Amino acid sequence: MRSCKRFFHAITPSFAPRFHAPPMLSLPSLSVRCSRALTCLAALATPFLTGGWLSGPQSTFETEGPVARSQLEVFYVTLWVTGIIFVIVAAILGYATLRFRARSAADEHAAPPPQSHGNPLVELGLIFASVAALVVIAIPTLRAIYFTYDVPEAERANAYTVNATGYQWWFKFEYPTEKITLDAGEGKLVTANEMVIPVGRAVRVNLRTYDVIHSFWVPKLAGKVDMMPNRANHLWLKAEKAGYYWGQCAEYCGESHAVMRFRVIALEEPEFQTWLSAQKKAAVAPAADTPTAQFASYDMTPKGRNAAGYSASFDANPLGQWRQQQQADSAVDAALIAQGRQLFAQKTCVACHVIRGHHIGGNSAAPDLTHFGSRTTLAGGLLENSPVNLHRWVTDPNGVKPGNKMFVGLPLGGSVMPGYMLKDPTNGHLSPNIQVSDTEARALVAYLSSLK
Repeated sequence: MRSCKRFFHAITPSFAPRFHAPPMLSLPSLSVRCSRALTCLAALATPFLTGGWLSGPQSTFETEGPVARSQLEVFYVTLWVTGIIFVIVAAILGYATLRFRARSAADEHAAPPPQSHGNPLVELGLIFASVAALVVIAIPTLRAIYFTYDVPEAERANAYTVNATGYQWWFKFEYPTEKITLDAGEGKLVTANEMVIPVGRAVRVNLRTYDVIHSFWVPKLAGKVDMMPNRANHLWLKAEKAGYYWGQCAEYCGESHAVMRFRVIALEEPEFQTWLSAQKKAAVAPAADTPTAQFASYDMTPKGRNAAGYSASFDANPLGQWRQQQQADSAVDAALIAQGRQLFAQKTCVACHVIRGHHIGGNSAAPDLTHFGSRTTLAGGLLENSPVNLHRWVTDPNGVKPGNKMFVGLPLGGSVMPGYMLKDPTNGHLSPNIQVSDTEARALVAYLSSLK
């Protein structure tokens, strides 16, 4: 121990504290040390043995676009530099601990070694090494910041633009260059929670927020950028191949922040244009001669709060499931759909939601449901869009996604538009406002699912 202190005093300034080490504890037995070493190795090996620790729908290590790849390269440079520093420091510490440890009682009680200013060459070397390490990290970091800030000049002429707005707790996507016909004139194509983009084209996403700070993050395509109140922000991304990408709000924004999700679907140009054409059309009702089939029954076993809502088949091929979702059903229960359409108005759903061609008005702070049936997700990307999950959502929205505005009401100016609950302005107490029975829910599910 005394020799160990001599080693460190030789490389540190004179203001290093002078201390007397406590008596050295006896080393544990070889078996105990082996047991501890094996435990440490098992802990380190756990991510490799369980598999998928660097993969998954929101893995930043499986990049599918130039922006995410540039950010990953900065991470690797930083990892290698800091890793090398860690190994060097750990090696010196280990060497000093073993080489200069006290070997006898006399060493433990020896007088402190002579104090000195330190070794100037070592100190200057450490300063130079630190600066060099920062420079090595700074160069790719600055290059990545410049590259990822906005669409490169060479790609701006062919870039596509989407406006993304964050709400508690869902995302609205607006396509400013895609015009649609509305009762009041011309408007812009709007959808919710699923942003469809063309493959191979840079996409500039203008980021806005309706309420609090949100953060837009598609791990495989681009890093996190905040949506700030009263401040314009943006990012750009590009998908190099057709795919189905998970997105997430990455800034705490309230009760259901953890389940504020969205999807990015990248399509080849012809398929993207086909999707645009379908989305621009108004919702239609089943024709009178449409083949009629009994709406399939489904099991409604009670599910817990925020219970998982994705099937194995969906997880195996999400893009294939999305494509299948775009297809209109060949046979439907037209009478049940008509009943659901009436209930949608009777239950005052039309006060918030727009369905072009069926229900006008609505509120811009609520999702547009014109082509809801063509989406693969619902409840802000939380659940797969299936009859079972949609039934859960319309009967117990707060049980699926706590605190959502459909349940507690939507702020409107200085008041609150009632949701499933009605807020008493005098005392703030909530009382039931909208109640949906199992039979009514099945009709609403049939109607909303038919909106392709």
